[in-house]
Amino acid sequence: MNSNPPREIQSSTLPNGLKIVTERMPHVRSVSIGTWIASGSRLEKGFERGIAHFLEHMLFKGTTTRSAEDIARAVDSVGGNLDAFTSKELVSYNTKVLDEHLPIAWDILSDLVLNPVFDAEELEKEKGVILEELKMELDNPEYMVHELFVKHLWKGHGLSQPIIGTKPTIQGFTRDMLVDYHQRIYTPANIVITATGNLEHSQIMDMVAKSFEGRPVGKKLPKQKKPTVQSPFVLKHKRTQQAHVYIGAPSYPIDHETRYASYILNTILGGGMSSRLFQNIRERQGLAYAVMSDLMLYRDGGAIAIYAGTSAETLQKVITSVMEEFRDLKNNPVPAEELRRAKEHLKGSLMLSLESTNSRMTNLARQQIFFGRFFSMDEMLASIEAVTAEEVQKLASDAFVTEKLSLTVLGKVDGLALDRSILTC
Repeated sequence: MNSNPPREIQSSTLPNGLKIVTERMPHVRSVSIGTWIASGSRLEKGFERGIAHFLEHMLFKGTTTRSAEDIARAVDSVGGNLDAFTSKELVSYNTKVLDEHLPIAWDILSDLVLNPVFDAEELEKEKGVILEELKMELDNPEYMVHELFVKHLWKGHGLSQPIIGTKPTIQGFTRDMLVDYHQRIYTPANIVITATGNLEHSQIMDMVAKSFEGRPVGKKLPKQKKPTVQSPFVLKHKRTQQAHVYIGAPSYPIDHETRYASYILNTILGGGMSSRLFQNIRERQGLAYAVMSDLMLYRDGGAIAIYAGTSAETLQKVITSVMEEFRDLKNNPVPAEELRRAKEHLKGSLMLSLESTNSRMTNLARQQIFFGRFFSMDEMLASIEAVTAEEVQKLASDAFVTEKLSLTVLGKVDGLALDRSILTC
């Protein structure tokens, strides 16, 4: 018996180029719907850095027909939630409500996205809010080391810039800048609408078409410069209780054919409590509380990043322990039992992550924007299952090359005898 019934996915395109994708889930009572702008922060240059994130904040500050308080009360009155986020390559505005409240939820969401008022007084107040957000992040050494790592890893590219922007750019934003950016970027050519839950595709089509009626197609976003992973060696002294370290290696874009093998490699290396890094560095040696690996995958490039927080005295041991794991993954096939455990972990995480309408709505958007097609659960599970130990070993051999590795350390590093030779693998 097939435990994964076919997904009721439908896709349509309005005459103005707006893409609409829905997935019907008749066994639930909720609907999640989102507006996705395929821009993010990577396209920002110079004085615009941070504007996508700033604009996201400002859209909640009122429309031509609703105040910020009206927006909040309208959503709360139907027991729903309204959320947004900005990433390197996406901006999302989304809401989740009971199916019976979908019309009002979409009316609020579309009004917020399409009709912002950009009140000058609210803009100045929000500058203060975001500057406080920036201060909060700069007080966090884990944020600081991550941004330092990314800045040098993608040096000279839009991916290297902080999503939040900088103090000078945040202070420099004007109403005219926001209006211009909104008119250029928030157009049907750059927007995808996704919805999942107890819905009818035709209903979503009618609602969205009415909201976007008369909106000009707009220009598609410019072709993006392909990023190149650098191999920096960065030591930054800061009086922190721990030394925070990132080790990076090149990986492949998000849609690359080896992506499932990359997921498996990441899981084995540092993707959970049974991972090699966690078991070796934390459990056996007791050198760190937090140690993990992560895949940073984008539409045209990627990297695998290892993070650990440790004392300055044990920093070198942590780094050499990571190199030992790199060498082992390059030189020896992953044992069958460990490969099986990684696959089951990945499959379980995938299935659990897609249990809610909101997560499935997000998954639809990412598949449309980055792949241009939709993958069934069975297809994804089969792709995970098909990964071999030889594929994982080859990926490790391609990525974990001494000359390609990067290191970023933030902490009490003055006097530490560290050089690139420690990255030998």
